[in-house]
This record gives sequence, C-alpha cells and structure tokens, in this order.
Amino acid sequence: MATYVLIPGADGRAWYWHLVAAELRTRGHQAVPVDLPYGRSDGLEEHVDAVLAAMVSAPLTPHPLVLVAQSLAGFVAPLVCARVPVDALVLVNAMVPAPGESAGEWWEATGQPAARAALAAREGRDPDAPFDLRTDFFHDVPEELTAQALAAGPAGPPEAIFIQHWPLTGWPPVPTRFIQGREDRFFPLDFQRRLVAERLGITVEEAPGGHLLALSRPRELADLLAGPPA
Repeated sequence: MATYVLIPGADGRAWYWHLVAAELRTRGHQAVPVDLPYGRSDGLEEHVDAVLAAMVSAPLTPHPLVLVAQSLAGFVAPLVCARVPVDALVLVNAMVPAPGESAGEWWEATGQPAARAALAAREGRDPDAPFDLRTDFFHDVPEELTAQALAAGPAGPPEAIFIQHWPLTGWPPVPTRFIQGREDRFFPLDFQRRLVAERLGITVEEAPGGHLLALSRPRELADLLAGPPA
C-alpha cells in the first residue's frame, strides 16, 4: 500500500481532497491532505514547508510515498521532491513550470488564455467572458459540494506565488504521471497534451470530468491513483 500526500491548487484547502482521501483509505492506503498557508506574502518556500510539515505530523508509514498535485500545486510539488525522497509524483490538471518561470508568466508563455478561449468558442460559450468560478471550475461539481466550497469564502492564492520564479534547473528525477480531465474548461485537454509533451516528455492520462476532479469524480480519480477497491 502507498501513502498519498494530496496538495491542493489555488484554493489551498485540504478540504478539496476530502472525498479522494476517503476513497484512498477504503483501499487501504494512507492519505494526507495538505492545508497551504495563504497569507499575502506566503510563497513557494512556505508552501513546500507546509507540505513537509504535514508529512512529518501524519506520521507517514513506510509505504511508497506519492505526491499528488492539483493545478497551481504543479509549481510546488517538484520542489518538495527536491527536498525529500519521493517515490512518485502525480500531477492532476496541473500547471507545469519551466525553469526560471513564475506562475504569473506561465499563462502567456504557455498560451493558456488563447486555448481557454478557443475551447469556449467550440462549445458555444463566450470566448471573451471573464473567469467565473461556476462556469470554469464547478460546472460539473455536484451543487451541494459547490455550495460548501463557495460558502467558505475566497481563499488564496497569495500574490507571492505568482511573482517568484521557479528555482529548479530541471524536473526532479522522480517518476511522474499526469492526469487530465477531458472536460476541463480552464486547462483544455489539447492544450495540456501539448504542454506536457513539450515540458515533461510524457503522455497525458485522460479522465472524465472538469478542472476539479477531486470533487466531481473522486472515485474515478482514486481509481487512477491507486486502482479500484479490492
């Protein structure tokens, strides 16, 4: 069995992973959802420290250690891998940074705005519409979970995350997988296929669902991470 350390994206709350964590535990695995610090000045180093602190406080059993990173956490998880031994890294609908690139620079550098607009046009939505949480993120999440998430109020991300440049000179030498939702409106599938091939040299594993797979498709995501229940 394995230990899965679950790192949230821009929301920063361990709650995002609660359904997947329950699914993993029913399969006999250990699941450690992480809360990230989201003060205005909290940056990459503070996020890495929070992940490491969660790993220490668990405490982890001597299973294979797997980091799972959602969306913006694609900037954080590789830095954790550079600090501690990790057996595997799984990116989920994630941003893949290039050396020296900041999260603020990533959007134009990768062509994400154009890809998002093109997908909206193909699906009959307004390609010039501003970002909307319900339209872009929660369109396939059950209403009860959407209400819970939105009732908590806005969280991060902190400004420092978008200013700091990704400090690694290359991807850490850790076996890496990439899971991508086919109905992700924010990071479209064809965009992610191209980016992941260019920056990681691996193939995207497709999954049903949108950007928030841990809320819309927790069982299916757990199956991809660890296999179906015995």
